[in-house]
Amino acid sequence: MDRGDAAELLTANILLSLATDADADDAERLTRQLRAELSELDLNSIDVVRAGPPPDAAKSVDPVTVGALVVALSASGGVFTALIETLRDWLSRQAAAKKIAVTIDGDTVELERATAAERGALVEAFLQRHNPGRRRP
Repeated sequence: MDRGDAAELLTANILLSLATDADADDAERLTRQLRAELSELDLNSIDVVRAGPPPDAAKSVDPVTVGALVVALSASGGVFTALIETLRDWLSRQAAAKKIAVTIDGDTVELERATAAERGALVEAFLQRHNPGRRRP
């Protein structure tokens, strides 16, 4: 299987945030589950990165970022669209997961407590920016 040249790769940083009542075991379990689902995609690599504690000056927020995945994928062939759709589907099935933020080249889309239509519009705009040849559904 051809996974493309390095020049054709995108790097996506994926941050998973959980509700404040989630514990370390929940965080570890959910990160493993998300990584396992993403491993079924045609990605070049998936690396788990542990997020550090929030800065001392950070304001308290509802969700807590518990970890990160760094994913390398081909810029062509629909892999990016499959990644975003997998993240959106996974998030919808996890009660403790409150938000997933995906960043590519400094551009971030957050999948969280929005209506399905709002999430769809955000994701479609993000996909168009990073996969301009994509046809709208």
